[in-house]
Amino acid sequence: IYEEVMPCDRMELSQRLAVEELITTEASYVHNIQFCVLDIWANLQKKQLPDLDLEGLFSNTDDILHVSRRFLRGLEATATQEQEQLLSISTLFQEFKEEMETVYKIYCASYEHALLLVESYRKDPRLQEEILETLNATVPHTGASDLSFFLVMPVQRVTKYPLLLGKILENPPPSTSAYPALQAAVRAMTQVNANINEYKRRKEVATKYNKAEHLTLRDRFARLNTHSIAKKTTRLSRLFMHEAGIVAKTEDREYDDLEEKFQCVVSSVAVLKENVASYLCHLEAFLSATPHKRELQIEEGPAQQYRRFAEYLHCTVFPEFKRRLDRLVCQPTDMLVGPQQLVKKRLDKLLDYEEIQERKSEMGSVTYDEEAAMNTYLAINALLVAELPRFNQVALQLLGQILCSLSALQRDLAAQVLHQAEKELEQMPHGRMPLPSFRKMVEDTLEQSGTQLRTFCQAFETVTPSPVTQPLNPAEERKVVSLVSKHGPDKLYQVTSNVSGSKDLDLTLQRGQIVALLQSVDTKGNTSRWLVDAGGPRGFVPAGKLQPYCPVQSQQPGMQMPALQSSTERRRHSYASPEAPRPQVATFAPTFQVVAGFSFAARSPQEVSLQAGQPVEWSLVDVNGQRGYVPSSYLLTVPVQEPTGWSLPV
Repeated sequence: IYEEVMPCDRMELSQRLAVEELITTEASYVHNIQFCVLDIWANLQKKQLPDLDLEGLFSNTDDILHVSRRFLRGLEATATQEQEQLLSISTLFQEFKEEMETVYKIYCASYEHALLLVESYRKDPRLQEEILETLNATVPHTGASDLSFFLVMPVQRVTKYPLLLGKILENPPPSTSAYPALQAAVRAMTQVNANINEYKRRKEVATKYNKAEHLTLRDRFARLNTHSIAKKTTRLSRLFMHEAGIVAKTEDREYDDLEEKFQCVVSSVAVLKENVASYLCHLEAFLSATPHKRELQIEEGPAQQYRRFAEYLHCTVFPEFKRRLDRLVCQPTDMLVGPQQLVKKRLDKLLDYEEIQERKSEMGSVTYDEEAAMNTYLAINALLVAELPRFNQVALQLLGQILCSLSALQRDLAAQVLHQAEKELEQMPHGRMPLPSFRKMVEDTLEQSGTQLRTFCQAFETVTPSPVTQPLNPAEERKVVSLVSKHGPDKLYQVTSNVSGSKDLDLTLQRGQIVALLQSVDTKGNTSRWLVDAGGPRGFVPAGKLQPYCPVQSQQPGMQMPALQSSTERRRHSYASPEAPRPQVATFAPTFQVVAGFSFAARSPQEVSLQAGQPVEWSLVDVNGQRGYVPSSYLLTVPVQEPTGWSLPV
């Protein structure tokens, strides 16, 4: 029958069948996409499977469905336009080409990732069983064994549009105006597919280079080879030539402006993260007293209530606040890692590109690998120029939302702490006390506490002797003389407890040793580590384990005070080495002397027994003609009666 139809009629029939195929296949495609989005996706989402990445699987399928529905309605509307149908179809493709390119290029770029997810789920029996159960319940008529049956449909559909239009063009339409319009539609959809493929290629390049690599030193050394070293050396050399102005840098004003805005966002995020980290550190330090970890031997009352309140803040409120802060403020800032890597890699590829271009201009040709390197730079540059404007805009919006989240978290923290504090306050005796009465109670309590503190201080000063400088043995005294001659007496410090050096250039010292201060800061500007001279070795010592050393005047002839030089000049204790000539000055009785604070029984021939209150000489003591060493903790310095007549000022 078909062969008996006139050739003109056969052409018209073929066109009609091709148009019907376009419309019917589009309707079937939309129907299947609806199954994919409305049934399969929705049912899997209800299952709440934690290991199932629905966004990675279906990408922007809902956007494709929205565009395809509108496109199908437009195609079906052309069925009533007999003479103008072909022209309307070509116009419809021209109208939808930009929307189609936008939604399909996103889907096609993530399609490979979706297939990898499907393959990984196929190896998980539990997930595979859930997926098959969903498919059998929603689309049993398709007989699909996995999700790839539906996921491939958008990729196949967008590539089929030029073929369907070309099939219509196999038989020239009677209307001369429709033919060039259909040709334009074919070219438009062919260009859409070409743009989708180029975008997909750029995304593959970006995916390859925008991952932050956390490599150990061993891994980095393992990657080194002759080629990589030569490539990095060439890049570094060209970068130096850029900075020195020897060679001109390739300028891209559009990209430079976009990168400047991007780096501004990066800098703002870096400052925000530093401030948040500092804020958390200070907040944790504020709660570091942790009285709930101390066993308070007191009965129920305000102290125990404060203990419970502090425990609640430290163990419940702060960890929850820190967790929310990390999730809502810190983690979103990681969005910049990928683009930062891509921007950095773009500079590397730019240096390669310039080097290859220079070689190409000299030799006239390049190798296949060099051509691929040039194409890689062009792909990264084009992708950044296309994506950075939108990324910068979204990043600024996200940064504003992060700041709002930070403010909201702080408000929630304050409200939570205040609510708990009010609950604890209601249980206290003065919880409902009027404000004037509360103030009067606080004033009375402070006054009473102040009186108790003054009484305690007076009793403490009466019972406990004033702190004394640790006594020295003769060898230590000689070292003091040397240190004084080198640095002066005001630079002397005594070690208050044993010091064990744990870092390079740290000193290991014993309690009571004398050192001279050289610098009150280390090489990194840390004021908690001081550089000292220990009478030979020099190194760093914790500043908290040093106290100024005020030497006590000895009764030995070698330890005498220097002559008085001026009545208005301030006098300080100093030492002179035994070899140095000294002016003849009158010796004087010391203002303090060392006595035994406790009785001590000798434990070896090198020690000597003594009774509490007996005067002694430092740690090497002389008691009734017997010499020996005693622990310095058994010695006290007590005042003695000053000699009659004049004395040197102290």
